[in-house]
Amino acid sequence: MIFVLPDSKTLHNGSMYSSSVTTGDFEAFISHDLVSYIDAHYWTIPKRTSRGLIGHSMGGYGPTRIGMKHPDVFGALYIMSPCCLSARQAAPPNPELDKALESVKTPEDSAKLPFFPRAMLASAAAWSPDPKNPPLYLDLPTNDGQPQPDVLARWTANAPLAFIDQYIENLRQYRAIAIDVGDQDGLRVDTGKLHEVLDKYGITHGFEVYQGTHTSKVADRFQNHVAPFFSQNLCFTAGCR
Repeated sequence: MIFVLPDSKTLHNGSMYSSSVTTGDFEAFISHDLVSYIDAHYWTIPKRTSRGLIGHSMGGYGPTRIGMKHPDVFGALYIMSPCCLSARQAAPPNPELDKALESVKTPEDSAKLPFFPRAMLASAAAWSPDPKNPPLYLDLPTNDGQPQPDVLARWTANAPLAFIDQYIENLRQYRAIAIDVGDQDGLRVDTGKLHEVLDKYGITHGFEVYQGTHTSKVADRFQNHVAPFFSQNLCFTAGCR
C-alpha cells in the first residue's frame, strides 16, 4: 500500500481542496494531476478500485467534496471530522475580526493571523476569489460589518450538505465509505448530518462517534482504523474488481 500526502496549502494555509482562479485548482490537482503522477512514477494498479481518498478536518472536507464529484478516480472514501459541510450563515457584526482581516495586505500578514481569521481568508480565496480585488484577490462574507449575500451564496454552493443530493448516484459507486468524528468535536453535529443523508438514500457506509476531541485521536484512528479500512476495501491485484 502506498500512502501519498500532498502539500495542499496556499498562501492562506488551506486550499479547501477546491477550484480557485487565484490560489489554484486543488480539486483537479488531487483528482487528476496527483493521481496521474503517482501512476506514472510508482508501481501502482492504475484503476479506481485500487485508490482511496482520506482526510481530516479541512482534509475531511476534501474527500467529501472530491469524492462526490470523482467516483471514476477513487474506489473508497474515509472522511475524518470534516469541516465546512453546512452553508455559512450571516454572522453578527464582529469589529475585531473585521479589523484583523482588513489589516492583511501581504502573505506575511496572513501568516501572522490566529487560526480562525486565517481559515476565513483561506475559505474566501477558495470559494469567493476575486481577480479584481487586490491585494488578496478575494471577497469576504462581510464588508464593513454588513453581510454580502452574493458572497454567502457562493460559499453555500461549495457546502457539501447543500449539493450532496446532486451526487447521490456517484456516491453509490464506491466500494466503501467510512466517516468518524470525536464525541467532543465541534464538528460532530454536521458530521452526523452527513451520515443521516447517506442513510436516508440507502448508501452503505460506516459511521462512528469515538471518545475524543477534534485532534486527540487522529494518529490512533489512522493506524488502527483508516489503514485496515483501506486494506479491506481496495483491490490489490490487477484482476480485482
